[in-house]
Amino acid sequence: QVHVVESGGGSVQSGGSLRLSCAASGFFTRYYAIGWFRQAPGGEREGVSCIGATDGSTFYADSVKGRFTVSRDNAKNLAYLQMNWLKPEDTAVYYCAANTMRTRCPADGGARHEYDYWGQGTQVTVSS
Repeated sequence: QVHVVESGGGSVQSGGSLRLSCAASGFFTRYYAIGWFRQAPGGEREGVSCIGATDGSTFYADSVKGRFTVSRDNAKNLAYLQMNWLKPEDTAVYYCAANTMRTRCPADGGARHEYDYWGQGTQVTVSS
């Protein structure tokens, strides 16, 4: 069993920064790819970023490339999403998820159904 908890959300003005954290506990979590997703009100849950377990593989959605950086600390079972130059369109609930079937981050970040353990989400609100 894997337990995932996100934290670090909040409200910022356009151009600001936030760092989300993802704590993944359970057996072998350091061997799983970790994905970040977001869901805006009335929208679909979309993939934002992904990071492989130990190989450094990453994925970023086009909408966040150059602004968001994903990282992880396997010794602490933590993953992070550093979000800079935030825009109002980044407003969403952000979710962290573990992909227990993959150690590498897929080139396309992986589909939602590939991630089998999800956190409860953390709200990010960016005002103009």
